[in-house]
Amino acid sequence: MIVIRPKPIDEILGFLNGHKSVLIAGCDGCTHPPRGLREAHTYVSLLGMAAKLKGMELQFKPTTIAKTCDKHVAYTTLEPQLNGVDAILSLACGIGVQVLNEVFPQLPTYPANDTVFNGMQEKEGGIFEERCKACGNCILGETGGICPIARCSKGLLNGPCGGHREKKCEVKFNGEEHDCARVLIFERLRDLGKLENFLKFREPKDWSLQVGPRKTLGV
Repeated sequence: MIVIRPKPIDEILGFLNGHKSVLIAGCDGCTHPPRGLREAHTYVSLLGMAAKLKGMELQFKPTTIAKTCDKHVAYTTLEPQLNGVDAILSLACGIGVQVLNEVFPQLPTYPANDTVFNGMQEKEGGIFEERCKACGNCILGETGGICPIARCSKGLLNGPCGGHREKKCEVKFNGEEHDCARVLIFERLRDLGKLENFLKFREPKDWSLQVGPRKTLGV
């Protein structure tokens, strides 16, 4: 189970500033509280009213995905609905936000939630890649949908460090190289025309939100 907490409306509208047509994509997967089609419709109303009060011209369209963390399901569900859309707002967890940024690289996908807790699963088969640390303060909206906490071996908020070479991290896992997260973030923001976010200095992270071992009943 993945527990999420809604981001403030003003923060979401900050992500969407400059966009015109936004697809709000719910997720019928494992988030708690649920964030499916009903919640997507609710966000259409809430964000629509808030945008009007701020004088923002935004159009919203609701939809949902059976399981956002499945690339094939996410792509086949949303691809026919993207005509005229210039951004996606995902109601999924941080993993889902990153999946949508990968399968639709031509569009920015922003998070509507902070992911605060990841539950466990016995196993279903296959290899899982860590993409979200459930740190409780999601910055995917500023990093092109690539998490520097989970995907950088050093968790750097400002970088890259001096150890990367040919776009690869100097830290290896089981002898295997992997991409430098800060390079991935730079290239993603460059492609989106948002390199100003790469130059933004971030204060040291408040790790008190992730002190463990953690237990939760939900948010």
